[in-house]
Amino acid sequence: MSARLTIRRPRLDAPPVRRSGRPRLAVLSAALVAVLTPALSACGGDAATAAGGGTGSATLKWTSSYFPSHWDPVVSGSGAQFRELALVYASLTRTDENGKAVPDLARSWDYNDKGDQVTFHLRPGLKFGDGEPLDATAVKAAVERAKQQKNSALFGDLTSIASVDANGLDAVVHLTQVDYQIPQLLGQRVLQIASPKAAASPEKLDQNPVGAGPFTITQLVPGTKAVLKKNPAYWDAKNIHIDNVELTSAPDSSTVVAGLQTGVYNFADIKPSQADAAKKAGLDVFVQPGFNASNISLNINKAPFDDERVVDAVRHAINRQEFVDKLTFGYGSVTNQPFPKGYVAYDPESEKAFPYDPAKAEKLLAEAGHKPGDIKLTLVVPTEDPQAEIVQSQLAKVGITVTIKIDKNWSVPFFAKDLTFSLYGTTGRDSAAQTLTAHFGPNGPLNLSSPYQPADFEAAIAKVRQTPLDSPDYSKVLQSATRAGLASKALVFTYSSPNLIAKSKSISGLPANPAHIDWTGVTISGN
Repeated sequence: MSARLTIRRPRLDAPPVRRSGRPRLAVLSAALVAVLTPALSACGGDAATAAGGGTGSATLKWTSSYFPSHWDPVVSGSGAQFRELALVYASLTRTDENGKAVPDLARSWDYNDKGDQVTFHLRPGLKFGDGEPLDATAVKAAVERAKQQKNSALFGDLTSIASVDANGLDAVVHLTQVDYQIPQLLGQRVLQIASPKAAASPEKLDQNPVGAGPFTITQLVPGTKAVLKKNPAYWDAKNIHIDNVELTSAPDSSTVVAGLQTGVYNFADIKPSQADAAKKAGLDVFVQPGFNASNISLNINKAPFDDERVVDAVRHAINRQEFVDKLTFGYGSVTNQPFPKGYVAYDPESEKAFPYDPAKAEKLLAEAGHKPGDIKLTLVVPTEDPQAEIVQSQLAKVGITVTIKIDKNWSVPFFAKDLTFSLYGTTGRDSAAQTLTAHFGPNGPLNLSSPYQPADFEAAIAKVRQTPLDSPDYSKVLQSATRAGLASKALVFTYSSPNLIAKSKSISGLPANPAHIDWTGVTISGN
Protein backbone atom coordinates (compact mmCIF):
# COMPACT_ATOMS: atom_id res chain seq x y z
CA MET A 1 0.00 0.00 0.00
CA SER A 2 1.33 3.44 -0.86
CA ALA A 3 0.67 6.67 0.96
CA ARG A 4 1.51 8.65 -2.16
CA LEU A 5 -0.72 7.09 -4.75
CA THR A 6 -4.43 6.39 -4.83
CA ILE A 7 -6.25 7.59 -1.72
CA ARG A 8 -9.26 5.51 -0.83
CA ARG A 9 -11.35 7.20 1.82
CA PRO A 10 -13.73 5.29 4.05
CA ARG A 11 -17.34 6.32 3.77
CA LEU A 12 -17.90 9.16 6.16
CA ASP A 13 -20.47 9.37 8.90
CA ALA A 14 -22.00 5.95 8.48
CA PRO A 15 -25.27 5.37 10.34
CA PRO A 16 -24.82 4.18 13.92
CA VAL A 17 -26.34 1.08 15.40
CA ARG A 18 -28.82 1.30 18.24
CA ARG A 19 -27.24 0.65 21.62
CA SER A 20 -30.41 -0.30 23.51
CA GLY A 21 -29.67 -4.00 23.65
CA ARG A 22 -30.39 -4.69 19.98
CA PRO A 23 -27.47 -3.41 17.87
CA ARG A 24 -28.44 -2.68 14.29
CA LEU A 25 -26.28 -3.36 11.32
CA ALA A 26 -25.17 -0.11 9.72
CA VAL A 27 -24.69 -0.36 6.00
CA LEU A 28 -21.58 1.68 5.43
CA SER A 29 -21.01 1.97 1.72
CA ALA A 30 -22.78 1.53 -1.56
CA ALA A 31 -21.17 -0.70 -4.15
CA LEU A 32 -18.72 1.21 -6.30
CA VAL A 33 -19.73 0.15 -9.78
CA ALA A 34 -18.20 1.45 -12.99
CA VAL A 35 -21.25 2.84 -14.70
CA LEU A 36 -20.48 4.61 -17.93
CA THR A 37 -23.78 6.23 -18.82
CA PRO A 38 -24.19 6.69 -22.57
CA ALA A 39 -23.47 10.27 -23.55
CA LEU A 40 -26.54 10.78 -25.69
CA SER A 41 -26.20 13.45 -28.31
CA ALA A 42 -22.67 14.08 -27.05
CA CYS A 43 -19.92 15.28 -29.36
CA GLY A 44 -17.52 16.54 -26.70
CA GLY A 45 -17.37 17.60 -23.07
CA ASP A 46 -20.31 20.01 -22.69
CA ALA A 47 -22.48 18.55 -25.43
CA ALA A 48 -23.51 15.87 -22.96
CA THR A 49 -25.48 18.38 -20.92
CA ALA A 50 -28.48 17.70 -23.14
CA ALA A 51 -28.29 13.94 -22.71
CA GLY A 52 -31.37 12.17 -21.48
CA GLY A 53 -33.52 15.27 -21.28
CA GLY A 54 -34.53 16.05 -24.82
CA THR A 55 -33.65 19.04 -26.98
CA GLY A 56 -32.79 22.13 -25.00
CA SER A 57 -33.06 20.46 -21.60
CA ALA A 58 -30.43 20.95 -18.91
CA THR A 59 -29.19 17.65 -17.54
CA LEU A 60 -26.90 17.22 -14.58
CA LYS A 61 -24.77 14.08 -14.99
CA TRP A 62 -23.42 13.55 -11.51
CA THR A 63 -21.19 10.62 -10.58
CA SER A 64 -20.85 10.30 -6.83
CA SER A 65 -18.52 8.43 -4.49
CA TYR A 66 -21.33 8.62 -1.95
CA PHE A 67 -24.14 7.11 -3.97
CA PRO A 68 -26.82 6.36 -1.35
CA SER A 69 -26.99 2.85 -0.02
CA HIS A 70 -30.45 3.79 1.27
CA TRP A 71 -33.00 6.27 -0.06
CA ASP A 72 -35.05 6.28 3.11
CA PRO A 73 -33.54 9.31 4.87
CA VAL A 74 -34.28 7.82 8.29
CA VAL A 75 -32.10 4.81 7.47
CA SER A 76 -29.49 6.74 5.49
CA GLY A 77 -28.78 9.01 8.44
CA SER A 78 -26.91 12.29 8.52
CA GLY A 79 -23.77 11.19 6.70
CA ALA A 80 -22.21 12.42 3.47
CA GLN A 81 -24.95 10.94 1.25
CA PHE A 82 -27.46 13.49 2.55
CA ARG A 83 -26.35 15.70 -0.36
CA GLU A 84 -27.64 13.19 -2.90
CA LEU A 85 -30.85 12.57 -0.97
CA ALA A 86 -31.45 16.33 -0.90
CA LEU A 87 -32.26 16.09 -4.61
CA VAL A 88 -35.48 14.34 -3.57
CA TYR A 89 -36.17 15.49 -0.04
CA ALA A 90 -36.55 18.96 1.45
CA SER A 91 -36.31 19.91 5.11
CA LEU A 92 -37.66 22.47 7.53
CA THR A 93 -34.48 24.53 7.23
CA ARG A 94 -31.41 24.71 5.04
CA THR A 95 -27.90 26.08 5.57
CA ASP A 96 -26.72 29.34 4.02
CA GLU A 97 -23.21 30.40 3.04
CA ASN A 98 -22.50 31.43 6.63
CA GLY A 99 -23.52 28.01 7.97
CA LYS A 100 -26.70 29.40 9.55
CA ALA A 101 -30.18 27.92 9.37
CA VAL A 102 -32.50 29.72 6.94
CA PRO A 103 -36.06 28.92 5.82
CA ASP A 104 -36.81 25.97 3.56
CA LEU A 105 -40.15 24.16 3.98
CA ALA A 106 -40.65 26.30 7.07
CA ARG A 107 -40.95 29.98 6.21
CA SER A 108 -40.15 30.97 9.81
CA TRP A 109 -39.98 29.70 13.39
CA ASP A 110 -40.09 31.06 16.91
CA TYR A 111 -39.29 29.89 20.43
CA ASN A 112 -41.36 30.33 23.55
CA ASP A 113 -39.93 32.48 26.34
CA LYS A 114 -38.50 29.52 28.22
CA GLY A 115 -36.68 28.10 25.18
CA ASP A 116 -38.11 24.58 25.51
CA GLN A 117 -40.61 24.85 22.63
CA VAL A 118 -40.16 25.96 19.05
CA THR A 119 -42.90 26.38 16.46
CA PHE A 120 -42.12 25.98 12.76
CA HIS A 121 -44.50 27.81 10.43
CA LEU A 122 -44.74 25.93 7.12
CA ARG A 123 -45.22 27.48 3.72
CA PRO A 124 -48.79 27.12 2.44
CA GLY A 125 -49.71 24.83 -0.45
CA LEU A 126 -46.79 22.42 -0.14
CA LYS A 127 -47.16 18.92 -1.60
CA PHE A 128 -45.07 15.79 -1.81
CA GLY A 129 -44.23 14.15 -5.11
CA ASP A 130 -47.19 11.77 -4.70
CA GLY A 131 -49.62 14.67 -4.24
CA GLU A 132 -49.97 14.27 -0.47
CA PRO A 133 -50.12 17.56 1.46
CA LEU A 134 -47.01 18.65 3.33
CA ASP A 135 -48.36 20.13 6.53
CA ALA A 136 -47.55 19.96 10.23
CA THR A 137 -48.99 16.44 10.40
CA ALA A 138 -46.32 15.32 7.93
CA VAL A 139 -43.61 16.98 10.04
CA LYS A 140 -44.91 15.24 13.15
CA ALA A 141 -44.88 11.89 11.33
CA ALA A 142 -41.33 12.49 10.09
CA VAL A 143 -39.99 13.24 13.57
CA GLU A 144 -41.79 10.31 15.16
CA ARG A 145 -40.55 7.92 12.48
CA ALA A 146 -36.96 9.14 12.90
CA LYS A 147 -37.22 8.59 16.64
CA GLN A 148 -39.06 5.27 16.61
CA GLN A 149 -38.35 3.30 13.42
CA LYS A 150 -36.38 0.20 14.35
CA ASN A 151 -33.58 0.81 11.84
CA SER A 152 -33.44 4.60 12.23
CA ALA A 153 -29.96 6.09 12.15
CA LEU A 154 -31.30 9.41 13.45
CA PHE A 155 -32.82 8.57 16.83
CA GLY A 156 -29.68 9.71 18.67
CA ASP A 157 -29.82 13.13 17.01
CA LEU A 158 -33.33 13.88 18.26
CA THR A 159 -32.99 13.34 22.00
CA SER A 160 -33.94 16.98 22.69
CA ILE A 161 -37.36 16.46 21.08
CA ALA A 162 -40.08 15.12 23.37
CA SER A 163 -43.04 15.40 20.99
CA VAL A 164 -44.55 17.35 18.13
CA ASP A 165 -48.05 18.82 17.94
CA ALA A 166 -49.57 19.43 14.51
CA ASN A 167 -51.78 22.49 14.11
CA GLY A 168 -52.47 23.05 10.42
CA LEU A 169 -49.28 24.59 9.06
CA ASP A 170 -47.71 25.02 12.50
CA ALA A 171 -45.52 22.22 13.84
CA VAL A 172 -45.03 22.79 17.57
CA VAL A 173 -41.90 20.98 18.76
CA HIS A 174 -41.82 20.30 22.51
CA LEU A 175 -38.31 19.83 23.88
CA THR A 176 -36.89 17.78 26.73
CA GLN A 177 -34.58 20.67 27.59
CA VAL A 178 -33.87 24.23 26.58
CA ASP A 179 -32.24 23.84 23.17
CA TYR A 180 -31.69 26.70 20.74
CA GLN A 181 -29.87 24.41 18.32
CA ILE A 182 -33.08 22.91 16.89
CA PRO A 183 -33.36 25.10 13.72
CA GLN A 184 -29.73 24.19 12.92
CA LEU A 185 -30.42 20.55 13.67
CA LEU A 186 -33.59 20.01 11.65
CA GLY A 187 -32.06 20.79 8.29
CA GLN A 188 -31.06 18.58 5.37
CA ARG A 189 -28.82 16.28 7.39
CA VAL A 190 -31.25 15.18 10.09
CA LEU A 191 -34.85 15.75 8.98
CA GLN A 192 -35.33 15.21 5.27
CA ILE A 193 -39.10 14.84 5.16
CA ALA A 194 -40.71 11.96 3.26
CA SER A 195 -44.34 11.58 2.31
CA PRO A 196 -46.12 9.87 5.25
CA LYS A 197 -48.12 7.84 2.76
CA ALA A 198 -44.97 6.53 1.07
CA ALA A 199 -43.18 6.09 4.40
CA ALA A 200 -45.98 3.88 5.71
CA SER A 201 -43.89 1.15 4.08
CA PRO A 202 -40.26 2.12 4.79
CA GLU A 203 -38.97 -0.77 2.66
CA LYS A 204 -40.87 0.53 -0.36
CA LEU A 205 -39.77 4.11 0.35
CA ASP A 206 -36.17 2.90 0.28
CA GLN A 207 -36.73 1.73 -3.32
CA ASN A 208 -39.14 4.47 -4.39
CA PRO A 209 -38.32 7.68 -2.50
CA VAL A 210 -41.02 10.36 -2.30
CA GLY A 211 -40.21 13.77 -0.90
CA ALA A 212 -40.89 17.44 -1.60
CA GLY A 213 -37.45 18.42 -2.87
CA PRO A 214 -36.41 20.01 -6.15
CA PHE A 215 -36.49 16.70 -8.09
CA THR A 216 -38.49 13.49 -8.27
CA ILE A 217 -37.08 10.06 -9.11
CA THR A 218 -38.24 8.37 -12.31
CA GLN A 219 -35.84 5.41 -12.22
CA LEU A 220 -33.74 3.87 -9.47
CA VAL A 221 -31.23 1.04 -9.81
CA PRO A 222 -30.15 0.40 -6.20
CA GLY A 223 -26.49 1.11 -5.59
CA THR A 224 -25.90 2.07 -9.20
CA LYS A 225 -28.03 4.76 -10.81
CA ALA A 226 -30.91 7.18 -10.24
CA VAL A 227 -32.69 9.23 -12.89
CA LEU A 228 -34.60 12.30 -11.74
CA LYS A 229 -36.63 15.13 -13.23
CA LYS A 230 -37.44 18.61 -11.99
CA ASN A 231 -40.30 18.78 -9.50
CA PRO A 232 -42.66 21.56 -10.60
CA ALA A 233 -44.39 21.44 -7.20
CA TYR A 234 -41.18 22.28 -5.29
CA TRP A 235 -41.72 25.49 -3.34
CA ASP A 236 -38.78 27.25 -5.04
CA ALA A 237 -39.10 25.58 -8.45
CA LYS A 238 -38.72 28.92 -10.22
CA ASN A 239 -35.09 29.04 -9.09
CA ILE A 240 -34.28 25.46 -10.11
CA HIS A 241 -32.95 25.61 -13.68
CA ILE A 242 -31.91 21.97 -14.06
CA ASP A 243 -34.44 19.79 -15.89
CA ASN A 244 -32.99 16.32 -15.36
CA VAL A 245 -30.44 14.58 -13.18
CA GLU A 246 -28.58 11.35 -13.91
CA LEU A 247 -26.87 10.27 -10.69
CA THR A 248 -24.50 7.31 -10.85
CA SER A 249 -22.20 5.53 -8.44
CA ALA A 250 -18.66 6.65 -9.17
CA PRO A 251 -16.41 4.21 -11.03
CA ASP A 252 -12.76 3.73 -10.18
CA SER A 253 -11.31 7.14 -9.36
CA SER A 254 -8.75 6.87 -12.16
CA THR A 255 -11.51 7.14 -14.78
CA VAL A 256 -13.61 9.95 -13.29
CA VAL A 257 -11.65 12.86 -14.77
CA ALA A 258 -11.63 11.18 -18.18
CA GLY A 259 -15.39 10.68 -17.92
CA LEU A 260 -15.85 14.36 -17.12
CA GLN A 261 -13.58 15.39 -19.97
CA THR A 262 -15.46 13.31 -22.55
CA GLY A 263 -18.92 14.30 -21.33
CA VAL A 264 -19.96 11.00 -19.77
CA TYR A 265 -20.37 13.09 -16.61
CA ASN A 266 -20.42 16.81 -16.00
CA PHE A 267 -20.23 16.83 -12.19
CA ALA A 268 -18.27 14.68 -9.71
CA ASP A 269 -16.76 14.73 -6.26
CA ILE A 270 -13.04 14.11 -6.55
CA LYS A 271 -10.07 13.40 -4.31
CA PRO A 272 -7.30 15.97 -3.77
CA SER A 273 -4.98 13.76 -5.83
CA GLN A 274 -7.27 14.30 -8.85
CA ALA A 275 -7.61 18.07 -8.64
CA ASP A 276 -4.56 18.93 -10.71
CA ALA A 277 -5.56 16.53 -13.50
CA ALA A 278 -9.07 17.98 -13.51
CA LYS A 279 -7.75 21.51 -13.88
CA LYS A 280 -5.43 20.47 -16.69
CA ALA A 281 -8.41 18.84 -18.41
CA GLY A 282 -10.13 22.23 -18.51
CA LEU A 283 -12.63 21.47 -15.76
CA ASP A 284 -13.72 23.74 -12.95
CA VAL A 285 -12.60 22.56 -9.53
CA PHE A 286 -14.89 23.87 -6.81
CA VAL A 287 -13.43 23.91 -3.31
CA GLN A 288 -16.48 23.48 -1.15
CA PRO A 289 -16.10 24.61 2.45
CA GLY A 290 -16.98 21.99 5.01
CA PHE A 291 -16.53 20.59 8.47
CA ASN A 292 -14.48 17.54 7.49
CA ALA A 293 -12.02 16.16 10.03
CA SER A 294 -10.19 12.85 10.29
CA ASN A 295 -9.32 11.17 13.55
CA ILE A 296 -7.76 8.15 15.20
CA SER A 297 -10.35 6.46 17.41
CA LEU A 298 -9.32 4.77 20.65
CA ASN A 299 -11.38 2.60 22.98
CA ILE A 300 -10.32 3.42 26.53
CA ASN A 301 -12.47 0.56 27.81
CA LYS A 302 -9.93 -1.87 26.37
CA ALA A 303 -6.21 -2.38 27.00
CA PRO A 304 -3.79 -0.75 26.42
CA PHE A 305 -5.85 2.45 26.20
CA ASP A 306 -7.29 1.94 29.68
CA ASP A 307 -4.01 3.54 30.79
CA GLU A 308 -4.16 7.25 30.04
CA ARG A 309 -0.37 7.42 29.78
CA VAL A 310 -0.59 5.18 26.71
CA VAL A 311 -3.32 7.41 25.27
CA ASP A 312 -1.22 10.52 25.81
CA ALA A 313 1.78 8.76 24.27
CA VAL A 314 -0.23 8.14 21.10
CA ARG A 315 -1.32 11.78 21.08
CA HIS A 316 2.27 12.99 21.22
CA ALA A 317 3.45 10.42 18.65
CA ILE A 318 1.18 11.78 15.90
CA ASN A 319 2.70 14.18 13.38
CA ARG A 320 -0.35 15.81 11.82
CA GLN A 321 1.61 17.65 9.18
CA GLU A 322 2.59 14.36 7.56
CA PHE A 323 -1.10 13.57 6.93
CA VAL A 324 -1.55 16.96 5.27
CA ASP A 325 1.60 16.68 3.16
CA LYS A 326 0.93 13.16 1.89
CA LEU A 327 -2.87 13.12 1.57
CA THR A 328 -4.30 16.55 0.76
CA PHE A 329 -2.11 17.80 -2.12
CA GLY A 330 -2.15 21.34 -0.77
CA TYR A 331 -5.87 21.51 0.04
CA GLY A 332 -5.85 20.41 3.69
CA SER A 333 -4.65 21.64 7.04
CA VAL A 334 -3.71 20.12 10.38
CA THR A 335 -6.33 20.07 13.11
CA ASN A 336 -6.61 18.64 16.59
CA GLN A 337 -10.36 19.13 16.82
CA PRO A 338 -13.48 18.27 14.81
CA PHE A 339 -13.77 21.76 13.30
CA PRO A 340 -11.66 23.65 10.77
CA LYS A 341 -9.84 26.76 11.90
CA GLY A 342 -12.02 29.86 11.59
CA TYR A 343 -15.29 28.05 12.28
CA VAL A 344 -17.27 29.42 15.23
CA ALA A 345 -16.81 26.23 17.28
CA TYR A 346 -13.02 26.03 16.75
CA ASP A 347 -11.26 26.59 20.06
CA PRO A 348 -8.00 28.58 19.71
CA GLU A 349 -7.02 27.74 23.30
CA SER A 350 -6.81 24.05 22.39
CA GLU A 351 -4.79 24.60 19.23
CA LYS A 352 -1.41 23.61 20.69
CA ALA A 353 -2.58 20.81 22.98
CA PHE A 354 -0.56 17.58 22.68
CA PRO A 355 2.01 18.74 20.10
CA TYR A 356 4.12 16.26 18.18
CA ASP A 357 6.78 15.08 20.59
CA PRO A 358 7.95 11.47 20.01
CA ALA A 359 10.52 11.68 22.84
CA LYS A 360 7.73 12.52 25.29
CA ALA A 361 5.65 9.66 23.86
CA GLU A 362 8.49 7.22 24.53
CA LYS A 363 8.87 8.55 28.08
CA LEU A 364 5.16 8.11 28.81
CA LEU A 365 5.22 4.55 27.53
CA ALA A 366 8.21 3.79 29.73
CA GLU A 367 6.43 5.30 32.74
CA ALA A 368 3.50 3.00 31.97
CA GLY A 369 5.89 0.02 32.11
CA HIS A 370 6.11 -0.68 28.38
CA LYS A 371 9.38 -1.36 26.58
CA PRO A 372 9.69 -0.84 22.80
CA GLY A 373 7.75 -3.58 21.02
CA ASP A 374 5.62 -4.48 24.06
CA ILE A 375 2.45 -2.89 22.72
CA LYS A 376 1.00 -4.56 19.64
CA LEU A 377 -2.17 -3.05 18.15
CA THR A 378 -4.51 -4.01 15.34
CA LEU A 379 -5.78 -0.98 13.43
CA VAL A 380 -9.09 -1.97 11.83
CA VAL A 381 -10.21 -0.01 8.76
CA PRO A 382 -12.90 -0.64 6.11
CA THR A 383 -10.67 -0.36 3.07
CA GLU A 384 -7.11 0.29 1.97
CA ASP A 385 -6.24 3.68 3.42
CA PRO A 386 -2.93 5.59 3.37
CA GLN A 387 -3.89 7.15 6.71
CA ALA A 388 -3.46 3.73 8.30
CA GLU A 389 0.06 3.41 6.93
CA ILE A 390 0.99 6.83 8.32
CA VAL A 391 -0.32 5.87 11.75
CA GLN A 392 1.54 2.58 11.55
CA SER A 393 4.81 4.31 10.67
CA GLN A 394 4.52 7.08 13.27
CA LEU A 395 3.70 4.73 16.14
CA ALA A 396 6.53 2.40 15.14
CA LYS A 397 8.92 5.27 15.79
CA VAL A 398 7.92 5.29 19.47
CA GLY A 399 7.95 1.51 19.86
CA ILE A 400 4.31 0.59 19.21
CA THR A 401 3.74 -2.15 16.62
CA VAL A 402 0.62 -1.69 14.49
CA THR A 403 -0.91 -4.31 12.19
CA ILE A 404 -3.43 -3.00 9.67
CA LYS A 405 -6.56 -5.12 9.23
CA ILE A 406 -9.08 -4.42 6.47
CA ASP A 407 -12.62 -5.40 7.43
CA LYS A 408 -15.32 -4.54 4.89
CA ASN A 409 -17.87 -4.94 7.68
CA TRP A 410 -15.91 -2.53 9.87
CA SER A 411 -19.01 -0.42 10.60
CA VAL A 412 -20.66 -3.17 12.64
CA PRO A 413 -17.98 -3.52 15.36
CA PHE A 414 -17.13 0.20 15.20
CA PHE A 415 -20.64 1.42 15.98
CA ALA A 416 -21.15 -1.43 18.45
CA LYS A 417 -18.00 -0.11 20.23
CA ASP A 418 -16.28 -3.47 19.93
CA LEU A 419 -13.10 -2.23 18.25
CA THR A 420 -10.02 -1.09 20.16
CA PHE A 421 -8.26 1.01 17.52
CA SER A 422 -9.59 2.48 14.27
CA LEU A 423 -9.80 5.50 11.99
CA TYR A 424 -12.74 7.74 11.27
CA GLY A 425 -13.56 10.71 9.08
CA THR A 426 -16.51 13.01 9.65
CA THR A 427 -18.23 15.53 7.40
CA GLY A 428 -19.44 17.36 10.49
CA ARG A 429 -22.96 18.51 11.28
CA ASP A 430 -24.91 21.72 10.76
CA SER A 431 -25.42 22.00 14.50
CA ALA A 432 -22.08 22.40 16.28
CA ALA A 433 -23.63 20.92 19.41
CA GLN A 434 -24.59 17.83 17.43
CA THR A 435 -21.01 17.49 16.17
CA LEU A 436 -19.69 17.68 19.71
CA THR A 437 -22.15 15.20 21.20
CA ALA A 438 -21.59 12.78 18.31
CA HIS A 439 -17.87 12.71 19.10
CA PHE A 440 -17.72 13.20 22.85
CA GLY A 441 -21.13 12.39 24.32
CA PRO A 442 -21.79 9.15 26.22
CA ASN A 443 -24.03 7.87 23.42
CA GLY A 444 -22.13 9.54 20.60
CA PRO A 445 -21.97 7.31 17.52
CA LEU A 446 -18.42 8.54 16.82
CA ASN A 447 -17.25 7.96 20.38
CA LEU A 448 -15.59 4.55 20.28
CA SER A 449 -15.25 4.67 24.07
CA SER A 450 -18.97 4.97 24.89
CA PRO A 451 -20.38 5.40 27.49
CA TYR A 452 -17.30 7.36 28.56
CA GLN A 453 -17.36 11.14 28.27
CA PRO A 454 -14.98 13.85 29.56
CA ALA A 455 -15.81 15.04 33.07
CA ASP A 456 -16.95 18.59 32.24
CA PHE A 457 -18.50 17.91 28.86
CA GLU A 458 -22.12 17.33 29.89
CA ALA A 459 -22.42 20.69 31.66
CA ALA A 460 -20.60 22.51 28.88
CA ILE A 461 -22.83 21.16 26.10
CA ALA A 462 -25.96 21.89 28.15
CA LYS A 463 -24.86 25.52 28.34
CA VAL A 464 -24.45 25.59 24.55
CA ARG A 465 -28.03 24.40 24.08
CA GLN A 466 -29.26 27.04 26.53
CA THR A 467 -27.54 29.86 24.65
CA PRO A 468 -29.43 31.46 21.72
CA LEU A 469 -27.43 31.41 18.51
CA ASP A 470 -27.58 35.21 18.24
CA SER A 471 -26.30 35.73 21.79
CA PRO A 472 -23.02 37.69 21.98
CA ASP A 473 -21.74 34.94 24.29
CA TYR A 474 -22.54 32.08 21.91
CA SER A 475 -19.09 31.66 20.36
CA LYS A 476 -17.37 31.77 23.75
CA VAL A 477 -19.79 29.22 25.23
CA LEU A 478 -19.46 26.97 22.20
CA GLN A 479 -15.66 27.05 22.21
CA SER A 480 -15.68 26.18 25.91
CA ALA A 481 -17.72 23.08 25.08
CA THR A 482 -15.23 22.15 22.35
CA ARG A 483 -12.43 22.52 24.90
CA ALA A 484 -14.28 20.28 27.35
CA GLY A 485 -14.84 17.67 24.63
CA LEU A 486 -11.18 17.67 23.62
CA ALA A 487 -10.30 16.42 27.10
CA SER A 488 -11.62 13.11 25.77
CA LYS A 489 -9.12 10.26 25.63
CA ALA A 490 -11.09 8.58 22.85
CA LEU A 491 -10.07 10.62 19.79
CA VAL A 492 -6.92 12.02 18.25
CA PHE A 493 -7.77 14.39 15.40
CA THR A 494 -5.28 14.64 12.57
CA TYR A 495 -6.20 16.77 9.57
CA SER A 496 -9.01 18.56 7.76
CA SER A 497 -9.61 18.70 4.02
CA PRO A 498 -12.39 20.47 2.07
CA ASN A 499 -14.77 18.77 -0.33
CA LEU A 500 -13.58 19.02 -3.92
CA ILE A 501 -15.92 18.96 -6.89
CA ALA A 502 -14.91 18.87 -10.54
CA LYS A 503 -17.48 20.08 -13.03
CA SER A 504 -17.91 21.01 -16.63
CA LYS A 505 -17.63 24.71 -17.37
CA SER A 506 -21.19 24.48 -18.69
CA ILE A 507 -22.40 24.33 -15.08
CA SER A 508 -22.51 27.72 -13.40
CA GLY A 509 -20.93 28.47 -10.03
CA LEU A 510 -22.32 26.77 -6.93
CA PRO A 511 -23.36 28.50 -3.72
CA ALA A 512 -20.54 28.09 -1.19
CA ASN A 513 -22.72 26.57 1.53
CA PRO A 514 -20.57 24.59 3.98
CA ALA A 515 -20.87 20.85 3.24
CA HIS A 516 -24.08 21.37 1.25
CA ILE A 517 -24.73 21.33 -2.46
CA ASP A 518 -27.43 23.90 -3.19
CA TRP A 519 -28.90 23.81 -6.70
CA THR A 520 -30.76 27.10 -6.30
CA GLY A 521 -29.93 29.36 -9.24
CA VAL A 522 -27.46 26.90 -10.81
CA THR A 523 -27.68 26.73 -14.59
CA ILE A 524 -26.34 24.36 -17.25
CA SER A 525 -25.63 25.91 -20.63
CA GLY A 526 -25.91 24.14 -23.96
CA ASN A 527 -23.32 23.84 -26.72
